[in-house]
Amino acid sequence: MGKEIEYKFLVDTEKWEGTEKPEPQLIIQSYLQNEKERSVRVRVKGDRGFLTIKGATEGVTRTEYEYEIPVSDVEEMIARFQLPHIRKLRYEIQVGDHVWEVDVFEGALEGLVLAEVEVQEEGEAFTKPTWVTEDVSTNPAYYNAVLIGKC
Repeated sequence: MGKEIEYKFLVDTEKWEGTEKPEPQLIIQSYLQNEKERSVRVRVKGDRGFLTIKGATEGVTRTEYEYEIPVSDVEEMIARFQLPHIRKLRYEIQVGDHVWEVDVFEGALEGLVLAEVEVQEEGEAFTKPTWVTEDVSTNPAYYNAVLIGKC
């Protein structure tokens, strides 16, 4: 069984702007199914496409299955099914032993910046960068599956 354990934080945009960053990747994603118990997401990340199935979140853990699919399939599904979609720039930054993914949202969500760190087990220690603020890991308002409703 696939599993994702992830902590999510708001980002202090002033501190973030002053941080040295790598080149970001554009992510475009939408949902084929979007319910509390499960979501089915399609995503283009850079030059790769993905189909991801996620179960309900319990704490900061949920089941996750991800499969690479052709980018053209993702683009066709979004267009054919007229799916609302999220656009964001993702920066991956090594901090201590973990890679932080920082998402800078575009469009209707412009101004929102979220940082996530994935760990091997709940409660695992990790170094927080200076630009993260409030822990919103268990706040559903910051789940991408909820944010898409604003697009």
